[in-house]
Parts: sequence; C-alpha cells; structure tokens
Amino acid sequence: MQSHYECINIEETQEEYLNLISEIMSIRKRGEKPLAFVRTYGCQQNVSDSERIKGMLYKAGYDFTDKPDDADLILFNTCAVREHAEDRVFGNVGALKNIKRKHPSVLIALCGCMMEQEHIAKRIHDSFPFVGLVFGTHCMHEFPKMLYDALVDGKRIFKRDNDDNNIYEGIPIRRDGTFKGFLPIMYGCDNFCSYCIVPYVRGRERSRKPEIIVAEAKEMIQTGFKDICLLGQNVNSYGKGLEPHTDFASLLREIDKIEGDYWLRFMTSHPKDCTKELIDTIAESKHISRHLHLPFQSGSDRILKQMNRHYDREKYLDIINYAKKKIPDISLTSDIIVGFPGETEEDFEDTLSLIKEVGFTSLFTFIYSKRKGTPAAKMDDPITDEEKSIRFQRLLDTQEKIAAEHCKGMVGNTEKVLVEEKNSKEGILSARTSGNIIVEVKGEESLIGTFQKAKITNARNFILQGEIIKD
Repeated sequence: MQSHYECINIEETQEEYLNLISEIMSIRKRGEKPLAFVRTYGCQQNVSDSERIKGMLYKAGYDFTDKPDDADLILFNTCAVREHAEDRVFGNVGALKNIKRKHPSVLIALCGCMMEQEHIAKRIHDSFPFVGLVFGTHCMHEFPKMLYDALVDGKRIFKRDNDDNNIYEGIPIRRDGTFKGFLPIMYGCDNFCSYCIVPYVRGRERSRKPEIIVAEAKEMIQTGFKDICLLGQNVNSYGKGLEPHTDFASLLREIDKIEGDYWLRFMTSHPKDCTKELIDTIAESKHISRHLHLPFQSGSDRILKQMNRHYDREKYLDIINYAKKKIPDISLTSDIIVGFPGETEEDFEDTLSLIKEVGFTSLFTFIYSKRKGTPAAKMDDPITDEEKSIRFQRLLDTQEKIAAEHCKGMVGNTEKVLVEEKNSKEGILSARTSGNIIVEVKGEESLIGTFQKAKITNARNFILQGEIIKD
C-alpha cells in the first residue's frame, strides 16, 4: 500500500524550459502567435489536467484555437475507461495525417490515460508515424522539457513513467471556466475494482497537502468562482499517507470556512470509504452542495464481490439512509454498470430494486466495457450484447420514471440556482440547483455566472422549469 510520497514544487524548473519554448516558437510560429489546439476526452480529472497543460502552453507564449488546421501544436488528452473513448481517439488521430501533410511543422502530441498502456503506445508508434510526442499521466510535469526536446531535435518522444512517489506542485493553470471550476485534491487509486483500468494508468493514491488545496480554493473564490468541484479517483480516501494525518471530512470543513458565496462539490466517492462523519460534515456546512454522487455499480452482492468493491448492498443502503435522515433535501446520483461478466437476470433485478428503493435523482449508466489488463477481462461473459442492451434500456426506463417523480415533487419549491449558460431555446437559460438538477429559466445573458432564486413551476422528467424571483 502506498504510504509515503513527496510533494515537490517544480515551478522554477518548468520556467526555464517554458522560456526556451517561447523563444523557439517566436520564430517558428505560422501566424502572429503560436497556436495550440487541445482536445480533452473523458472525465473531469482529464479536464483538470488539460487546464494545467494549457497553463504551461500559455506561459510558453501559445494562444489557443478551436481549429486544428490553424494550430502549431495539436494535443489530444485521452481516456482509457471505455473502449468507445479509445476508438474515438484513434479515429480522430488518423484524421490528423492530412494536417501534418499540409503543415509539416505542426507537432502532434497525445497524452493521458490511454498513453500509459504499453499496447496503446506501441500501436501509436507503429501505425501513426506523424505523431511526434506521446506521454502518460505520470509525466505531465515534464511536458515543458519534452515539448522543448521535440521542437529542437525533431525526434519522436514516447514517455511513460509510473511515478507514484511524488506529487508535483507549481504547475500553472489556465482554467476553462470563470465561475465553475475543478480543484484536484488527490491522484491515483488503490481500489483495483476488477473492471477498472484507472489504478494501472493513474497509479497509486497520492494526496495533495491540505494547505495547498485550501489556498487554491481561496484563490478561486476570490477571483469569482461560484461552483468548485474537488476531484479525485476516490475523494473519500483523501489524506492516506499524509503527515500529519488528515482526512476528507477535515479538508471539507477547512474549505467550508472560507468566506464567500459559493458551492463546494466533490467526486468521485467510493461507498466503502463514505463515513457518517462525512455526511455530518455536509449537513453542518454552509457551502457544500446537497448532492452526493455515490456509485454503487450493481445491486447484487454476488456481482459486487466479483467487482472487488469491498461493500455490499446492506452497507450501501445504510450510508444512503443515514444521508437521507441527516440531509432531507439531499440529491442522490450514482454510476451503474450493466452486463458485467456473468450478470444474471436475478443480479440485474437486484440492481433495479435498489434503484427503486433509493430513488436517485439521476444515474450515469454504462454497458460493461472490457479493459485489457483488468481481472474482469478474463472472466467468462456468456451474456449477449443484445441482452445487455435490453437490460440497459429497462434500467433507463425505470430511472426515467423515478426522476420524473422526484422532479415533480419539487414543483412549487423556491430554489437557489446558479445560472450556467444559454439554452438552445430562445430567451431561455440553463441553471442548476445545489442538488445538481437542471432548471430552465427565462432571463438575460447577463445573469450567467450568478446565483438567483427560482420558483419551480414545472417538471419534465429530470429537468425542471422555473421563474427567477426578483428581490
């Protein structure tokens, strides 16, 4: 088990290479400024990683474009959680061949979880010779040096590290948003669920120091962020290996003390580490959203054991019922995998019954995707794809009815909402409650990024409609 790691500030080391890159690109740029195109696949952690990659590029003199054909650097930050995500990456990388042919000076780079898998890196090396830079999740802090070397030498660079011994601080950030943002608190995972590739590509758990996280949260709040989401593969186990000892509930309480008008969220939580102290912390807080995302994956104890989840149905329901008791207005969401190898009709019915018993606001549902290198990939899987699809649809139909009833029960409530963006409907804005439920409201675009009060007037399945109440 990971027990100790170093926190290292690399700001000065990076600065040297970022300045050298700036000098090179001032000559080699194709337009007025060197441009980078960055595409992110996958989870919120990947989005957060891309914000740090953009931060490094910005300090190296790059600006950003949404047109790969205009870019001096094209970078894909990849996801390995499901096969579909990998297929999309390969398809989109193949399409870059024509850009490289038209603009030989463009550098094409791939990073992220896919690149930590040896068979993927080999396929990129052998089948996509126009890709010049490939690096894994553990090497992100070395990006300035790798980029400099690629620009100077023109040789292909492939790097995977598996460095679980350090956390690197001092990496610049260029955030995608101005009022909603991600704040990583830890990296890696020690759970080794049998279906999951994450521990193999993200490494073992390492937690950032609490004082660094609190300082970053304070800076975000002071610069106008209204919705901050703490990130980790398993935030509930935050603090393991840190000295002096701390835990996730303690970290939440420290951030919650920061003055300001904001919401604090977190994901993802693992049920085996979700304590009653954590629920009490949410209940007693001023800023933590009334929303708990707690993936249960399957309602069958037999399948949960095969998944190596380290809890059973009873333990899961115990923490859910405690949360409902302590926080009556809590919004509950979860992840579910349908069609895990060997899942029987009885196992699936256990999942459906758990969904009905809990009454989730919404669910993130997935059909099992085999991941090379995981224990589940070697398990017998006699269920046909057709049967998995039928079960998947039954699950969606069940949850749709539950969500509709939940939202219907909110009609007439007055809710604090954060207005997030223009809706596709003319004159309509999309807002979100503390419980992470979308509310459509009429309003001017100037309201985007502000908290408002909205009276809920109507419910459509899992989306609410409301009217903004003027003070």
